[in-house]
Amino acid sequence: MNNTFLPGRADYSAVRLLPLLLASLLLGGCFGGGGGSDAPAGARPDTTSNPVAGDQQSRFSDGRVFRVDAGPDATADMVSAMIQLRPGDTLAFGCGFIELDHGLLIQATEDVLIKGCGKDDTVLSFRNSDNVTGLEALNVRGITVQDLTIADSPGDAFKLKGVKWGTLRNVRAIWSGGGEPITASNYANRLQVQCTNPPLNEGDPTPDYIPSSASGRYGIYPVESENILVDNSESVGASDAGIYVGQTNTAIIRNSRAVYNVMGFEIENVQGGEYDSNLAECNTGGFLIYDLENITQYGDTSVMLNNVARNNNTYNFAHSGLVSAVPRGTGFITLGYDNIEIFNNTFEDHSTAAVIYTSYELIDGKGKTADKKLDPYTEGLHIHHNVMRNSGYDLPPPNLEKVLLEGQVESVLPTLIGLKNLGNPGQGAHIVWDGLLDELDGDCPFPLDASGQPVPKDAHGKPIHTNEHPNPACHYNAYKFDTAGNRKLPRWGSCFHDNDLGPESQAYMNFHGTQGLELVLAAAEQDPAILTPEGLQSVFEGLTGVVADTDATVHDCQARFGTVLAPLPRVTIPPFQRSGTVDPAPSAEYINRLCSKPARPGVVNRDALAVNCPTLDQYNLFADPHDPRSTPNEGGVPFVLNSKLFSDYATKYRVAFVPPGTRAVYVDGQGGSNVNGTLHFPTGTVIAKTFAFTDESTGTEELVETRLLIKRVSESGKAFWDGPTYIWETGSDGQPVARLAMGGGTRAVSWHYQDEVTGELVSGSTAAYAIPNANQCITCHSNDDVESGAAPIGPKPRNLNRAYAPESSFMGTGGQGGFPRVNQLQYWADQGILTNLPALQIDNRGVATNIERLPHWNLPGDSGAVAGSAADIEARLRAYLEVNCQHCHNDRGAASNTGYYLDHFRTVDAGYGICKKPTATGGGSCGRQHIVVPGDADSSIVACRMADDSDPQRRMPPIARSVAHDEGVALLTQWINTVVDSSYANGDACGNGSIFQALQ
Repeated sequence: MNNTFLPGRADYSAVRLLPLLLASLLLGGCFGGGGGSDAPAGARPDTTSNPVAGDQQSRFSDGRVFRVDAGPDATADMVSAMIQLRPGDTLAFGCGFIELDHGLLIQATEDVLIKGCGKDDTVLSFRNSDNVTGLEALNVRGITVQDLTIADSPGDAFKLKGVKWGTLRNVRAIWSGGGEPITASNYANRLQVQCTNPPLNEGDPTPDYIPSSASGRYGIYPVESENILVDNSESVGASDAGIYVGQTNTAIIRNSRAVYNVMGFEIENVQGGEYDSNLAECNTGGFLIYDLENITQYGDTSVMLNNVARNNNTYNFAHSGLVSAVPRGTGFITLGYDNIEIFNNTFEDHSTAAVIYTSYELIDGKGKTADKKLDPYTEGLHIHHNVMRNSGYDLPPPNLEKVLLEGQVESVLPTLIGLKNLGNPGQGAHIVWDGLLDELDGDCPFPLDASGQPVPKDAHGKPIHTNEHPNPACHYNAYKFDTAGNRKLPRWGSCFHDNDLGPESQAYMNFHGTQGLELVLAAAEQDPAILTPEGLQSVFEGLTGVVADTDATVHDCQARFGTVLAPLPRVTIPPFQRSGTVDPAPSAEYINRLCSKPARPGVVNRDALAVNCPTLDQYNLFADPHDPRSTPNEGGVPFVLNSKLFSDYATKYRVAFVPPGTRAVYVDGQGGSNVNGTLHFPTGTVIAKTFAFTDESTGTEELVETRLLIKRVSESGKAFWDGPTYIWETGSDGQPVARLAMGGGTRAVSWHYQDEVTGELVSGSTAAYAIPNANQCITCHSNDDVESGAAPIGPKPRNLNRAYAPESSFMGTGGQGGFPRVNQLQYWADQGILTNLPALQIDNRGVATNIERLPHWNLPGDSGAVAGSAADIEARLRAYLEVNCQHCHNDRGAASNTGYYLDHFRTVDAGYGICKKPTATGGGSCGRQHIVVPGDADSSIVACRMADDSDPQRRMPPIARSVAHDEGVALLTQWINTVVDSSYANGDACGNGSIFQALQ
């Protein structure tokens, strides 16, 4: 075999690579450090206000300003700046229209400022970005974003996740919509969007703005965060929600505007939310406060005051999901959320209703909501001292095509409401209620947590659930009732009083849920022409008990109980303080001192592991400094996995370097309560993973990148994992060299080899193999239930339980190819680098049969079940999803807000995607209503997203791959089509693609 080394070259011009390379030299890592006292041109920190004095200050820097201006280097300058941001730093964008082809991602830092010249003066265009989000902050404590506009982000414009103390002030999210693209020549005019005459139906003329379902999902989206302020901001054209705070504690949205979004403002699963002095106009719906099922937490207590909702009559242009069921012409809607106070607001010119007060029973049917932790009903609703004018005058017509061909009955509901309104046929009202309340379930016990203990409860006895609690068998509601079984009122009811309701519209209507809708659908099956106002009226002739009533005295709490609901507290955000756990950036002098130490044969340069060295060889990890496939130094041990992450068919060489005299600790998954964790590694551990592309037809293998995970300790004494990346190229001496590349890159690569597990030939190429930047690495490697930073993902005991064999035969028996082909866990224990390992019973395959094991996802029968059986397919599919998706899709990962969790030991039910509605829509939903539809991969969101390789909204996983994994998609499709059926938990809840299950 010809052992030719092909270094290749990352796809950066010299002018683009230089800023990133210089930034990389100064970085202390993804978490523990950042840039140094100098920075690259175009993103140069201004430290004139922070003079250096003293030895400790010469080691660290603080309070730098990185500047990014319009031009061809804008993206490279932004990336080099964003990976350096540390406490006190500022990223300042210049004035003008700045085109960026990569997302702005800020990770694991604190007290940073992102700013422009003003939201009319600085526009960041992500129209051609390869990332789904414009600006995303993950796990940041203290961030302010101000004075800029984000235009045409493929997905969300501004996203804060896991942020504590986040402020978005004077910012705008906008999409070009169906009009001409926003550009440098027209942005000054395009940013100013008025609301005069919204299109009630698709195709109607619209003088102000043309909405489009191709726009991104959310404009401003803080989620799973705490202490959030959105102030004086705006969203235009989002295909889901404009300004949306979700699964967050303590949030204020004030002085802001939403126009031409599907939903203007949303508070979802928030504990302590406040809308104050906002304007919602020309959206489909103005304001929404609700709880969504199967996600991280459940909300309670929000206040809405001094807002204006006007003319929210744009047709619904959402792809799918709950928001797609909101009828146009809605001022405010609430669903399954307790304790809301709405006062001093103005609602005017809404074609369906000013206020819609509804429940999940309307959607799911009585007792059919799959998530029993969610209370399906809104209670403690207090509506007073509001002005409502001109409501319910033009209910949207049903979408006959979706009703008849796709079974989506939700569009019939507004028409049904109008027909039930005998006093004003065909119209809505100022306030519309579905009339649905639960009855006492006296046989339902108080819910228990996973350890069998009662879950926490609030002062009124209501369970306080999180996604960590198992789904109960029933919905506990005894706290709403007294010992005689009577509802405790007014607390678990609603109070309406002192509202100024215009006489031009009906004041109030209780439409009694979906009663009568089943008759309509049955008649439509016989005669589709029945789906007209005249035809539907004929269905109800002579029927009683299904028509709406207009008696609002049920909500007159003063008359009924002598009191009204007490005012809810206003939201207060506590002052911000730094945590002190994030180190400032190390200086270039300090890095040079550690990394330039002469190498000793066979000994790792452990002092240098405290920082990110400019070149990989400076750590002295390998016997041959030019080849990371050579024998590891200092007892390093190569390892492989049963099922590995797909990375464009790359061959991977993994090595663990456990510090001499220390040992990793074996802790298994379920029995050891280490469900999503790896082996527990000691401080000073290094895990190296090299990505190569093998061509067996030519006998060559191209090294592309080596990623390190280093377990370090911060100045505060906190252990964390850092993840520097090195890109291989040819040095000036003609030798291969791996240079630090925290900014990532791309490479044109090809592959042609036989898979070491299946023996099948895989062959192909890509012009855009992606090397993630430092902040992208943390997205996947950071979870709340593991050590901070870029913690390992792959080396879980169940994934290591196999005999060692390199992924490629390229090295033969040389270097890492020469290590024993024995069970890896036993070998590690024998080498003295692993403890707590039970006595293993190893079979002739080198597999320990008495501990957990993940099967090879692509080898039928490797699960232990009959090859090709339902059990075998599901076990292998679950292994694939765990390795490729679960690191984000778990209740502590980057996708925890989705409620779609793929943990290895989790029951396959709604949380695993079975008939689960998506938390967000946009293009990422592929126009489909459920993540997994039993027996129908073509209707399942997950199948569409895994198969996509070009659309940032759909591509999943979203980073570290540029081509679709056809074999993985085929296994997923086989599982959905041939294994999953209605017998699965929640498997009967998809309902032919409809949001509404009440009629199932």
